[in-house]
Amino acid sequence: MRFGRTSASVFGLVGLAALAPAPVFAQQVGEAASDSSVIIVTAQRRSEAQVDVPITITSLSSEALATANVAQLSDIGKMTPALRFDFSGGFFQPTIRGIGTAVITSGGGGNVGIYVDGFYSPNPLAADFDLISVEGIQVLKGPQGTLFGRNTTGGAILVSTREPSTAGNSFEGRARYGRYNEAAVEGLANYVISDRVALGIEGQYRRGDGWLHDISNNDKRVGDYENWSVRLSMKAELTDSVEVLLRYKHGQVDDPSSTLAATFENDEFGLGAPFGGIPGTFTTAKNKIASGSVPEFFRSNTDVLQGTIKADLGFADLTSYSQYRNEKVNSSLDLDYSGADIFQLGLPNNNETWSQEILLTSKPGTRLQWTAGLFYFQNKDQYITFIDNAGSGPGERIRFGGSSTTVKSYAAFLDATYEIVPDRLFVTAGARYARDKVDDAYFNTRFLAPFLDLNGNGIFDMGTEPEAPGGRVYISEFQPEAAEFAKDDRITPRFVIRYKPTDRTSIYASYTKGYKAAIIDVGGSCQNAPFECAQVKPETINAYEVGFKYESAGLSLEGAGFYYDYKDLQISLFEAGTASIVNAAKSEIYGLEGQLRYNFSPAFQFSAGASWVHARYKEFNNAPIYTRCSDFGQDFFNANCAPNGVTFLVIGQDLENVTMQRTPEFTGFVGARYTTEIGGGELALSGNLSYSSSFFFGPSGIQFRQGGYETLSLRAQWTAPDDRWYIAAYGDNVTDSRYRTAVQYSNFGIGTNWSKPVTFGGEVGVKF
Repeated sequence: MRFGRTSASVFGLVGLAALAPAPVFAQQVGEAASDSSVIIVTAQRRSEAQVDVPITITSLSSEALATANVAQLSDIGKMTPALRFDFSGGFFQPTIRGIGTAVITSGGGGNVGIYVDGFYSPNPLAADFDLISVEGIQVLKGPQGTLFGRNTTGGAILVSTREPSTAGNSFEGRARYGRYNEAAVEGLANYVISDRVALGIEGQYRRGDGWLHDISNNDKRVGDYENWSVRLSMKAELTDSVEVLLRYKHGQVDDPSSTLAATFENDEFGLGAPFGGIPGTFTTAKNKIASGSVPEFFRSNTDVLQGTIKADLGFADLTSYSQYRNEKVNSSLDLDYSGADIFQLGLPNNNETWSQEILLTSKPGTRLQWTAGLFYFQNKDQYITFIDNAGSGPGERIRFGGSSTTVKSYAAFLDATYEIVPDRLFVTAGARYARDKVDDAYFNTRFLAPFLDLNGNGIFDMGTEPEAPGGRVYISEFQPEAAEFAKDDRITPRFVIRYKPTDRTSIYASYTKGYKAAIIDVGGSCQNAPFECAQVKPETINAYEVGFKYESAGLSLEGAGFYYDYKDLQISLFEAGTASIVNAAKSEIYGLEGQLRYNFSPAFQFSAGASWVHARYKEFNNAPIYTRCSDFGQDFFNANCAPNGVTFLVIGQDLENVTMQRTPEFTGFVGARYTTEIGGGELALSGNLSYSSSFFFGPSGIQFRQGGYETLSLRAQWTAPDDRWYIAAYGDNVTDSRYRTAVQYSNFGIGTNWSKPVTFGGEVGVKF
């Protein structure tokens, strides 16, 4: 029997167990459970016991992250049901319960909000990062529009890290080395200046050799990477009721991994190589690629400045979050995914973010608990496009065009929970009002022409500023109605009723609404004849959920059923060699999810989770279906496919009741940790097994299938008796599962990225 089928059966049983009635399960294991602390979360913007929060939450402690060898944010998908992370080129795209996006455009954004220490991180080109000094991660499932705002239709990921402390000077560090010459060094130092002021300094350096080989360059190894970052923090208690935390972080990434793709091939679609495949210019092998004359790369440079003020106002607690982010990315993407040298896109990106949030939370202990806030957000993302393989010499770029969008958002929100029957019946109501505005959107004309020819009717000046470089066309002047359309007022409400049969059990039913903001398609349709900017409406989602939670000494258990009505999905279309964004689909999603943690004894902890998601496009008008030009007659090929080497085209079909993109029906995991005393120290053995059923990468939900697969992470760690140092051995993907991590598609070819082979290594750590 194949392992994948066995895994599915095992996870199916785990899922059913997790969804069983809590009192029955607790009766079976209650006697064996040992004491454990209550799990505290901040999903409602205030600290509460997880059992009292009516949201499906996967809460991951630093210990749980170590058990699964989690090093980067994308690794948490191994232990979070219904969560996927995908990369399109260097673009980081999370999906929760089928809610995600494959849209890549100026002003686009994602559907899952990522917050680090309370600060929103909007840039999909810099969202996956190394995890240093992490205390915990919370993954909130379902729309979070009331408390976290726009573009959280799928949910939110909250990362919390350590703060400097006046408790004493300390240092922690670790180093590891593994297969493919992967080496990493991390350190965190805490220095006490006074009884009220402390400094924190942390840094990390990570490098490794690539595991892929380029058939176009004598099988040379490719994919070497080098990443590093440093963060400085200062925490000061100004008075007994006011404290300030200032942070500055700088990071650099040089990692082409997400851009290195082999040619896609499967039985349903065939070969994704341009021109039907010229021998020697492509490879479908899992460990190889074929590059053109210009190597692919992805590099980023990030600076983040943050200030957090916390104050006790007596009647409530106030928190202020002030942030400035500047991220510069430079990348080169081979859009034919072969060595044929057809089209290589240079894609620098400059992203600048300002945000300010004021949060008020009630004091605990009263029947009315509430959270209120004001939020301001401004983000400018500028894309500069080049043709990287058309110059007269290696590394010479020809400017192709570009686009930019500045987005501003203003919001006010209030969310309150009232205890109707003491300790038993609770009702929650909340709403967020937001005004979103697209400001200063523009595009650069192709090859930087200062004017555009509209449908052959002569030269037409579309508001181009004479002094502006590169034929910059402002949407407010060129198409005022599009600019006016992008001003949007939204209200996202939330209603919950929750009942506690016992102090340790909650049952709830909720309704929430979310939206993904509108887009002016400056990166696509604006630049293509007839030069009419697509006005892409916001996506909207109405979500209903019923669930239960149970928590006792040593046991945490929760389950939920959900239904989503999801409309006006924003979809990328590639036609005639150009791209555009349109509202093209509406979907229906429902499913079940459950997870548990159980301490069989102080030495043995067990965790498991499973999710079943039935996600379907109810209607998908003009759905993008990738088709090989060679499947048509020669006359059609000559008329539609030959220019610029285009050998693939997208044809539109109206689809009904088809699976949604990047949404496996079943996902799950099982994790365990066992400790025992050896040599006076502690030996900890841990592992995490995750499973995903099959799904489709293609935007229509019916193309580019990936079958079910599993991954297994193992770790053995011995900690010295004085707890000052440890040594560990680890292995990732130890079953050596080979599966597609992405399918990249364009009019020039279809490519695929493959999972990394099994890796293993050793680690040492110290603290004093």
